[in-house]
Amino acid sequence: MDVTLIVVLIVFVLIIFYVVAIYNKLVALNNRFKNGFAQIEVQLKRRYDLIPNLIETAKGYIKHERETLEAVIEARNKAANMLSSAAADPGNAAAMKELIGADGKLAGAMTNFSMLMEAYPDLKANQNMMQLSEELTSTENKVSFARQAFNDQVMAYNIYKQSFPPVAFASLFGHGPDAGLLEFEDSEAIQAAPKVSF
Repeated sequence: MDVTLIVVLIVFVLIIFYVVAIYNKLVALNNRFKNGFAQIEVQLKRRYDLIPNLIETAKGYIKHERETLEAVIEARNKAANMLSSAAADPGNAAAMKELIGADGKLAGAMTNFSMLMEAYPDLKANQNMMQLSEELTSTENKVSFARQAFNDQVMAYNIYKQSFPPVAFASLFGHGPDAGLLEFEDSEAIQAAPKVSF
């Protein structure tokens, strides 16, 4: 065999191995951020499941404040629906934006609910309400940590996908637009999840 042909074959095999390595890394990074979103989904579902319990506990104390209670439940249901949409495709930036908007409305409704609770000292002292509040605060912390991990994983995926040479192969391997971060509209919301104090 000709030495040139052997060198060409070796270079060709190395290129194939390099392209396979790019493909495998894209798949691994993609799966990591999807797993990261699954962790967020678990915590958000837990939060959304706690809210109706808070409302049920509060109903006995504040029967005439029905509008505030209904606003919280409506915002919770909308956020839960947006979570399902985002979970179906965690890389979809539009789905993330809708989830962020719905969660922001829920945070506003929960803030109104919390302010309303201030007028009812018996409700604030209720053992069940205190326990639910503590669980909700703990869940908010877990959501915050999971969101940070997810955003880190999305950034690693997007950076790798945009770098050269992976950028030349990403779309060929089915890795379309960049994955969307789960960011809140203002930094205050990032640092302090909706606080419910009773």
